[in-house]
Formats: sequence, structure tokens, C-alpha cells
Amino acid sequence: MIHSSLTRLGRCTAALLAAGVLAGCAPLLLGGAVIGGSLVASDRRTTGTQLEDQSIEFKAAARVRELATLGNVNVVSYNRTVLITGEVPGAEEKARVERAVAAVENVRAVVNELGIGNSSTFGSRSTDAVLGAKVKATLIDAKDVHANAYKVVLERGIVYLMGRVTEREANRGTELARSVSGVQKVVRVFEILSENELANLGRATAGPAAGASAPR
Repeated sequence: MIHSSLTRLGRCTAALLAAGVLAGCAPLLLGGAVIGGSLVASDRRTTGTQLEDQSIEFKAAARVRELATLGNVNVVSYNRTVLITGEVPGAEEKARVERAVAAVENVRAVVNELGIGNSSTFGSRSTDAVLGAKVKATLIDAKDVHANAYKVVLERGIVYLMGRVTEREANRGTELARSVSGVQKVVRVFEILSENELANLGRATAGPAAGASAPR
């Protein structure tokens, strides 16, 4: 039991390090917790798309700063679909942020999950980071899913799951995230692949041209 607890703690710590929470190098922006944001070979996006997503995030962060909007805004891009989370004072600020992010080059779609109200506290964001690490560890522990197929974003106890997954993987990932104590809700921001599309993607990444997988 002690060994199991230590192993799980190690996985949570690794997930926090991947998110930049303990290393002090968060993948992006003004708030929120993004777990598993690093570039990895097993990512179902091409290397080019991963770099493009990074560029979108940095450009979007700059545009949000230029707005000088009060609040806490977090922007995450996956296969050029951009998720916006956090809090702003009112509906007008929420719309302004969305317009600014949508105008960034190569953005394909925007999912605006900004809340209207007071900004979350540093303590709340730290709690989200730890909770996100637990969700990621749960995905890693599961033997029937590929943890790296999911990007996990936490905001106010709400888990946002992004990635290119099959319907089975989407349902299983949602189930696993919901099983973590402290999770308030799970919001799916997936691109759904058919089993054939996933099989073709696997063959492409297994061949000599390993970087030539389909977008997102």
C-alpha cells in the first residue's frame, strides 16, 4: 500500500513538472492549469501542428495582454482549436477576448469557456494544478487508454479534456476524470476519430515518416 501511494505520488509529481507547475515554466499565459502540455513523440498531432499550436498560444497571450482586460485568462490551443478559460468581469470583456483570440493566424475554432465574475485566487489555481496532476496520473495508471492522447486543462475544479480520440477513448477518458475526487465537472473538447482513422494514424506514425500524422 505504501509503495503504491509513493508510486502514485511520483506520477503526480511528474505530471506537475510536465505542466511547469513545479519547474516554474508554465506552457502559457495568465492563469489556469494545463497538464501535459509538452511536445511528445506520441502526440497525435504532427510536429508542425504542435509548434503551430504553441505559436497560437503565445500570440493569443500577447493579444489578451494588449486588451488590458481585468480578470484571469488562460488560452490553450490543440490542433488549432483554442480553448479559453478563466474569469473576466463581464460579457463585453468575454466577447472582446474571444474576438482577439479568433483573429490570431491559423486559429480554426474557439471554445470560449470564460466565466463572468471575480478572478480565481492563487490558492485556487494551485489546487487546480494539483487536481490536474491527479487526473493525468489516473489516465497514466489506466491500462486501456493512451494518456498522451489527452490534454488536461483545469479551471475552478472543472476538467477540460482536449485531444484526438475515438468515441471509446472519449467516454473512457471522461469516466476516469470524473472518478478523481475534487473534480466538479468534465467538459469534452475532443476531435472524434473513427477507429479506422486511428489505425491509419498509428500506421503513419510507425513508419519512416513518423511526423506525418494527421492534424490535431
